[in-house]
Amino acid sequence: MFLLCFGLFIFLGMHSLRLFGDTVRDRWIARAGEKGFKLQYSAASIAGFVLVIVGFGLARETPQLLWMPWAPLRHLSLLLTLLSFVFLAAAYVPGNAIKARLHHPMVLAVKVWALAHLLTNASAAHVVLFGSFLVWSVWYFRAARQRDTRLQTHYAPGNLRATVITVALAALAWSLFALWGHGWLIGIRVLA
Repeated sequence: MFLLCFGLFIFLGMHSLRLFGDTVRDRWIARAGEKGFKLQYSAASIAGFVLVIVGFGLARETPQLLWMPWAPLRHLSLLLTLLSFVFLAAAYVPGNAIKARLHHPMVLAVKVWALAHLLTNASAAHVVLFGSFLVWSVWYFRAARQRDTRLQTHYAPGNLRATVITVALAALAWSLFALWGHGWLIGIRVLA
């Protein structure tokens, strides 16, 4: 469990630099240069991510069940992960109304993904992994919205065509991942 926690500390810590204001990031860029910062940031993030994967894999070998998940929540979890895929697609498809309205759909995708997985997974490793991501995403989303208000950031309005494309791409990606990808990547088939 230590490896999982250490990896989360590094990975989420790197992704929390803006939560502490831009001064930490700006000093790092001043010291290492733009390319040096990106290289060091990426290397640390990748190292943290690898530690999370390895640590979670090791923790799953000796699961400590904290409670028994309620079976009907599995259906809600599937629906929430579909919503998470919509938010994820909205972060990348330009001109969609979802991003125009919510402003930070990537962080919302992480939040909904983490909540969906907490509903159906009750081992200590799952609670640490998904709980950490949930707490981080709630905190980060709030800070990002406050930063937008402070900087008076305006987002362009979205259009229907881009929004429909966003939802269609998300539904396709979710279907492929639920039917095939999750089982291949994680070892657990979601839809059999």
